[in-house]
Amino acid sequence: MAISFPVCIKTAKVSSGQKKVVYYPQVYGMTNHSLEMFINRTIVAQTQQLIDEQVGNMPTTVEEMLGSYEIKNNQREVLSLSLSNYTYHSKAAHGMTYIKSLTYDLKRGKLCKLQDLFKPGSNYSKRLSELIKIQIKERDIQTLDGFSTIRPDQDFYIADKTLVIYFQLYEITPYVFGFPMFPISVYDIADLINEDGPLGRMAVNN
Repeated sequence: MAISFPVCIKTAKVSSGQKKVVYYPQVYGMTNHSLEMFINRTIVAQTQQLIDEQVGNMPTTVEEMLGSYEIKNNQREVLSLSLSNYTYHSKAAHGMTYIKSLTYDLKRGKLCKLQDLFKPGSNYSKRLSELIKIQIKERDIQTLDGFSTIRPDQDFYIADKTLVIYFQLYEITPYVFGFPMFPISVYDIADLINEDGPLGRMAVNN
């Protein structure tokens, strides 16, 4: 069996003044330099997209911006991370935070969409939505207009043997509930998983 090690990660930042600082990860030391460049380029692009989304057409009203990141998985040739950006505009009732995640299949050298984790043609949206509905009920989560189904490209990340589906602030719940996160065990969706993909790799018991 081939051995795979975690990728090396360093923290980079972009800042303008003390109250506007965005930290983001960059990988280094990979033997595949083109993949390393691709990963770093897409992380920078997503980091910038979050900044642009927060600033919008009101750059002068931004009083505070803090960007950060979390590494959710860095094993078995699967790198999954989340980028967050909190921004407060002057005279706003409160700040706004967005979280976007990126999951890379290092074995195949690609950035994964949710559909890439499952067998072609499998109705993964339906199964995941059903499991989320159960959690909403069990955890007594208040939704804005009820919950019917996830988007085919719903936000997600991988954390060991768990697929975490999540929603943005206000997407399905009031602001007070924060980011609704729904952890789903790989074993609850084993029949749908693409065995050659990231989740398939995580599900193997060794």
